[in-house]
Amino acid sequence: MAEPILAGVAESDLGETPDRNWLDNAAVATVRALEDAGCSLDEVDGVAVAGGDDYMPALVLSEYLDLDEPSFLEGTEIGGSSFEHFCGHVRDAMARDEADVVVVAYGSTSKTGPGRDQSLEETHPIDGFVRPTGLFRPPGAYAMAARRHMHEYGTTEEQLAEVAVATREWAAMNPKAAQREPITVDDVLESREIAEPFNLLDCCLVSDGGGAVVLVSEEKAAELGVPEIAVAGVASTSTHRQDVSEMPDMTTTGAAVTGPKAFDQAGITHDDVDVAEIYDSFTYTALVTLEDLGFCEKGEGGEFVSGGTTAPGGELPMNTQGGGLSYCHPGHFGVFVLIEAARQLRGDYEGDRQVDDAEVAVAHGTGGLLSSSSTVVLRRES
Repeated sequence: MAEPILAGVAESDLGETPDRNWLDNAAVATVRALEDAGCSLDEVDGVAVAGGDDYMPALVLSEYLDLDEPSFLEGTEIGGSSFEHFCGHVRDAMARDEADVVVVAYGSTSKTGPGRDQSLEETHPIDGFVRPTGLFRPPGAYAMAARRHMHEYGTTEEQLAEVAVATREWAAMNPKAAQREPITVDDVLESREIAEPFNLLDCCLVSDGGGAVVLVSEEKAAELGVPEIAVAGVASTSTHRQDVSEMPDMTTTGAAVTGPKAFDQAGITHDDVDVAEIYDSFTYTALVTLEDLGFCEKGEGGEFVSGGTTAPGGELPMNTQGGGLSYCHPGHFGVFVLIEAARQLRGDYEGDRQVDDAEVAVAHGTGGLLSSSSTVVLRRES
């Protein structure tokens, strides 16, 4: 099957955008990503959007950009893994010759917008069952899963903190990152408690912003003359919806299913992976995902991330833009892991931020309360 090429990537302005709504941020990111790819809006024949504050966001963005009857539309909402999931649908559409240029986009005003004070407790009926227990989400639900992992495998708060420290080291080299000051394990442990075992620095940021990637057919990529960053493997699944008590095993996510499938499609092993961009809504999210993708054995994630394994110069560079913990997190972070993976494979950076000779990247998105998982393998073709 032909592999889509990730031809262009971009963010909108990040942090606080009080003068914009989700649609503005998605549109700005889209236009910038098209410029990065060397495409015009007139060439876009497909749109995939998740999130947004409007009903049918793919149609809203298409209209806003004045696209001429796009042949491919996708709006499946599975949270932060939606964008990796879209890569598979785009691949299939291109295999059927239904599209040549597809924009995958997201926009949000999670920090300054009208929905900033709205919690999951106010939006999901299942909370009629969980609110009386005092559980607040998402931090409380992720904390329950992390605590279970600690109980079963002896994972420690210090090991969780290692994820935040390594991620901040990457963020220190990213001028777009919201938090760039160095931190230590003790800083994480001494930050304000949010939901045991999580402290403030174990939790992702809350940001405004948008991101977009442009996927094109192999023929279009040749025409554009862009570096060929191919979608070599993609797989998605879910384990439950929003009630974490329905998760079959709080210590195992859907990445245990999607990782092997995506790796098999791409024909790679873990030793082939040069850089990993992993959704990190919380430190535990990244740790358990690394286990489930197979970078270490189940229960050994804490030991694996200790000692700078994922930091600059480490064995497995991870979240090289600073991740959701330090760079940005406008609600659905999955589009940003694709953006950074592509930039690393293109060799966009200089100095220590650039992973040397990166040819294979894994981009993984997580949605809901560890509910959905989508893994994409990107490969730089020679």
